[in-house]
Amino acid sequence: MTPKYKRILLKLSGEALMGEDPFGINRQTIEAIVAEIAQVARLGVEIGVVIGGGNIFRGVAPGAAGMDRATADYMGMLATVMNALALQDAMRRAGLASRVQSALNIEQVVEPYIRGKAIRYLEEGKVVIFAAGTGNPFFTTDTAAALRGSEMGAEIVIKATKVDGVYTADPRRDPKAERFGHISFDEAIQRKLKVMDATALTLCRDQKLPISVFNIFKKDALRRVVLGEDEGTLVHV
Repeated sequence: MTPKYKRILLKLSGEALMGEDPFGINRQTIEAIVAEIAQVARLGVEIGVVIGGGNIFRGVAPGAAGMDRATADYMGMLATVMNALALQDAMRRAGLASRVQSALNIEQVVEPYIRGKAIRYLEEGKVVIFAAGTGNPFFTTDTAAALRGSEMGAEIVIKATKVDGVYTADPRRDPKAERFGHISFDEAIQRKLKVMDATALTLCRDQKLPISVFNIFKKDALRRVVLGEDEGTLVHV
């Protein structure tokens, strides 16, 4: 089978790594996610990953109440570095070559983000995990995914969630909610649908970079998205 996309940017939330745990990293969950990524890598697809830090920051959130926003954001960035290292280790155990690049300079732990090196790693077939968001407070990892996807020349940003696409309402609360097969950026922004934050959506729209939203816990769903099959929701110009 021939993939529809040669190079993708996968956006993983930190919460996706928790499984059913209240916070932290669930080993079985991260291994299952890596198995889905490896399946796509074997198709010859070049993969960049931006990962969030909510699973770790959630554990310290009560103590962070009332904290300066910039300080809290930097804590969140450090949490993404921890997740990136855990993801890299799981990939190593699965026989998948990967590299971690951080927007924050922590050279004793991970290498700094350098665009040219990241592109070379992708061309060599390595998965590149982008940590620490954009390296700036007040920007989400959704925006980091849109930014890195644009910089890497990805053909699509694929957002992994716990639901199988974008709905008219929260399907967990509203049984009548309907899933969009595809929707335009302008309509998604106008209807205030929670695809990504407004900055990320606008950046992807301006760069004509489509977004696919799918359920990472649905077996083979990522592979189906990459093959261009009817899976999740496609947000496009």
